[in-house]
Amino acid sequence: MSIEQAWEKALRNTEIIRARVQALMTTGATYVPYILLSESSVNMGDTVVRQGEVVVEKPTLIVPPNNPQFKGFEFEELAFNENTMMNFLLVRGVSVPSFRYDNRTVSLEVYGGKLSTAIKHYESLLQQKENVKTGLIAGPEDVWPFSLLIFICSQIARNAETDIRKLLEEYHKKKKQ
Repeated sequence: MSIEQAWEKALRNTEIIRARVQALMTTGATYVPYILLSESSVNMGDTVVRQGEVVVEKPTLIVPPNNPQFKGFEFEELAFNENTMMNFLLVRGVSVPSFRYDNRTVSLEVYGGKLSTAIKHYESLLQQKENVKTGLIAGPEDVWPFSLLIFICSQIARNAETDIRKLLEEYHKKKKQ
C-alpha cells in the first residue's frame, strides 16, 4: 500500500469516538493517553486494543518552522520513514506544529468481540472512571499510526486558540519580571 493509499484509508476510517476533555498544556509536556481500537486482520470478529500515550513536548514561542519530531509512531511498519511522512503531509498542506511527539504504546491486546462491542465497552469503562484525559479512537489496524496522528492533530487544533492565548499570557508575565 502506498503512503497516499494508507493516508486516505486512515482519513476515511478513523473515528474519534471520545476526545479528551482536558486541554493540552502550554507550560509543560502534555501526556495524552489513548485507546485505539481496530478490527483484527488476523482473528476475524475480534478487536485489537492498543493503549498508550503520546507525550506532546512543551511548546515554545520560537520553534523551527514545520519541523515536528515523531518518535514511537512506527511509520516503518508501513514501509515509510519519518522524513517521507513529513514530506507527504507538507505537500498536502497539512502542517503539524513543531513539537516533539513521543508515542509510548503501553499494551497491545485482543478484545474478544466485534469493534462495535469493543467501542461500547471502552466508552462505558472511561465514563465509569470519569476519565476525561483518555481519548478513544477507532481506526484500521494496518494504518494505526496515521489514525493516532489524526487524533493528536485534532486535539491540537481543538485547543489552538486557548493555547496561543495562554502562551502569550505566559510570555508577557515573563517579560514584566
